[in-house]
Amino acid sequence: MAEKTRTEEIGLHNLKPKPGSRRPRKRLGRGEGSGLGKTSGRGHKGAGSRSGSKRKAGYEGGQNPIHMRMRKLRGPHMKKSMPFENFRTKSQPVNLADLEERFDADAEVTPEALKEKGLAKRSDPVKILARGEISKKLTVRAHGFSAAAKEKIEAAGGSCHTLEP
Repeated sequence: MAEKTRTEEIGLHNLKPKPGSRRPRKRLGRGEGSGLGKTSGRGHKGAGSRSGSKRKAGYEGGQNPIHMRMRKLRGPHMKKSMPFENFRTKSQPVNLADLEERFDADAEVTPEALKEKGLAKRSDPVKILARGEISKKLTVRAHGFSAAAKEKIEAAGGSCHTLEP
């Protein structure tokens, strides 16, 4: 028996969503038989049934809400004090692999030089991290170094100088 060939061509004129992926919209107030007639799914009386009613953001049905259950430690000095990360210190990470790739031996690496090479584009402090290997002797001036990065730079014959933020 000959194989069936595909005669129907796919095009914009006959594309359809996958069956079951689209649901019809709720048609409220269209008679009792629809299941959403009379009160239109709002129940009887109360604030939720009135026009213009909105549920308060973060409202948990009268249960003590999450922001009130959190402990009340204040101030930027403890990471756990405010759970909303308002006091996170910002810095731009630059890896050793990037320095190896973009700088020549005996070059001086500064935040300005990094910006020119497209590595540290923001005005935030720069921190050098140890991902990758380095074999060139570089003089690196940055706002911070990880211990492993400092070790690797000095092992390659380079030097690390910490800048004030």
